[in-house]
Amino acid sequence: MSSWGVKRTVHPISMVVVEGSESDQHLQSLVLFKQNSPLISLPYKEIRNRTSISDFFLLSFSKQLKHQSLLFGLFLGMYLITMLGNLLNIFAISSDPHLHTPMYFFLANLSFIDTCFTCTIVPKVLVNIQTQHYTISYTGCLMQMYFFMAFALLDDFLLTVMAYDCYVAICLPLHYTTIMGPKHCLLLMAASWLCSHCLAFSLILLMSQFSFCASHSISHFFCDLPLLKLACSNTHIFQVMMFIETALSGVVPLTCVLTSYVHIIHTIFKVPSAGGKQKVFSTCGSHLTVVTLFYGTVFLVYFQPSSSYSPNTGIVASVIYTIVTPMLNPFIYSLRNKDMKRALWRLLGCGKCSTP
Repeated sequence: MSSWGVKRTVHPISMVVVEGSESDQHLQSLVLFKQNSPLISLPYKEIRNRTSISDFFLLSFSKQLKHQSLLFGLFLGMYLITMLGNLLNIFAISSDPHLHTPMYFFLANLSFIDTCFTCTIVPKVLVNIQTQHYTISYTGCLMQMYFFMAFALLDDFLLTVMAYDCYVAICLPLHYTTIMGPKHCLLLMAASWLCSHCLAFSLILLMSQFSFCASHSISHFFCDLPLLKLACSNTHIFQVMMFIETALSGVVPLTCVLTSYVHIIHTIFKVPSAGGKQKVFSTCGSHLTVVTLFYGTVFLVYFQPSSSYSPNTGIVASVIYTIVTPMLNPFIYSLRNKDMKRALWRLLGCGKCSTP
């Protein structure tokens, strides 16, 4: 202790000299850890300012040094297939007057949403793998989370609307043109877009108020909810808001989808002939496949018990949820639908070709 009453201590690990009274040393000085950099001592307010604009490290693929070329080729291939398949679906539906019906209107919107959803994540992953710099800025991270949540919620709402469309087509066929008229379809789509973006914006607005004073390493390949583990602010309000939005955007739509298919299956069993049952089921078979794939991977990623959670399993499920599912959706709908196959043949200049 010096004559001025100031205690001089030396950090046992970093050997950084810190001066100040013993009672407020924790508030006056913190040790900032940075990967492959020496430890430095900075005032608390400065650290808060720096962490609010610093980069985050996306570490999920940085450890796979031997497989960087394979990962880049795999993600690039899936990205190109996703873009090609979904854009072909959009152009085929818009160019064929026979497909200007509510079902194909919603399908074209699904393809557009899947295209935007993929563009939110994959290009940044490709850049990180190619440059070997697995970083994303604070602003970029929040923007990526916003569009990721908005398009994921929009996917959820749209699948619910498509399930309702199937229900009306099969269970209320005489009222289909009245219930699913052009104005009602546009209203359903507008409501889905508005709700998804409002819910995503409210969460990102809360998250933008957080301070991140822990390690900036995220064990993921894009910015997602694991980012909350790095916050040193109180996240209680965010968690309550997240719980409410999960109920509104997850439980309610899933309940509507299940209720619709209960009525659809009940109606199918009333059809006397086997051929008639197959024809009715083929109307919604593709949608049911997409719904199962979507909700199955979502539950595997976000609702897995923490005791059995594995980071590697979470990464694989996230890849399926964010990249594989949008890639498969156009093929699931096109390969099982004769009208879509005919429209695609015409779009590709093979109008004289016939499909079975």
